[in-house]
Amino acid sequence: MVEKLKRNLLWMIAVAGALYVGFAIYGDYERVAAAFASFSWALAPALLGLAFLNYVARFGKWEYYLRTLGVRLNPRDSFSIFLSGLVMSVSPGKMGEVVKSYLVKKVNGTPIRKTAPIVFAERFTDFLALALVSLVGAFAFGWGRQIAVIVMIGFLVAVVVVSTPRLAKPFIGLTLKLPVVGKYGAQIDALYENSRELLRLPHLSAMTLLSVVSWSFECVAYFLALRGFGFEADFFWTTFSYSFAIVLGALSMLPGGLGVTEGSLTFLAVRNGCDPNVAVAATFLIRAATLWFSVVVGVVAVALYQRRFGKIIIEDKQTEGAV
Repeated sequence: MVEKLKRNLLWMIAVAGALYVGFAIYGDYERVAAAFASFSWALAPALLGLAFLNYVARFGKWEYYLRTLGVRLNPRDSFSIFLSGLVMSVSPGKMGEVVKSYLVKKVNGTPIRKTAPIVFAERFTDFLALALVSLVGAFAFGWGRQIAVIVMIGFLVAVVVVSTPRLAKPFIGLTLKLPVVGKYGAQIDALYENSRELLRLPHLSAMTLLSVVSWSFECVAYFLALRGFGFEADFFWTTFSYSFAIVLGALSMLPGGLGVTEGSLTFLAVRNGCDPNVAVAATFLIRAATLWFSVVVGVVAVALYQRRFGKIIIEDKQTEGAV
């Protein structure tokens, strides 16, 4: 598995590199470089610290969901597994973080089907929180209202469908008619029941609120990044811009939202009066301090996990039996 992760990460880095070169060309390479030279680099530790606070807050959500499903882990092991999942931050919608379920199984034998819905619930509440912030910002600033409303309606419909078995079961039934999928009927039913439990209104409300808090750290980081380049950014516009860009990147289902998130951040910064070269530089910096920093943290966590529990090897037969 580790070798496959390395290959995938190298491909993502190569793709990201090509995209970032394109953004630099959109601006002016020399002026973008000059913008970096003018940045207050004393702020760099703060940007990384704020990003890490986001991970710590999201770990609280991971722990909450584990306890909701009756899964007990040593806090040290749980934190190690959570951070290891960050290595999959560049997967579409971060759903590759389901690898955490395999790591939990390796530690205490909990079936993957029991904890896999946690990853879905984590992502759902993350994006619901960001969509709520985007909706408020869209109406406050008079931009992006239609997109924000459509996204929010989509989330509400999803909540209703997942929470209502008589609506969800027909969809599950259609899924089970697909080739290969049908033989996993019991596992899919278990996945659905656990997902429904995690998205009950009390859990959904509490964890969405926690998501607002956790992602606010990265919004602050983006605000500081823009200020570090000398742009007098408005905090509320910055929060809206960052949340809106992350949501659009997630909806694109591209790995890490690459291209869409960066393009949205740059566009919104320029629209708010930021110099294009500074906007490009700030986008590069905040993505390095959030997305790519999370991957680095994940790589280190995976290495430490393997030192404690042995090499991570996921084969088809093992995975099938684990589910």
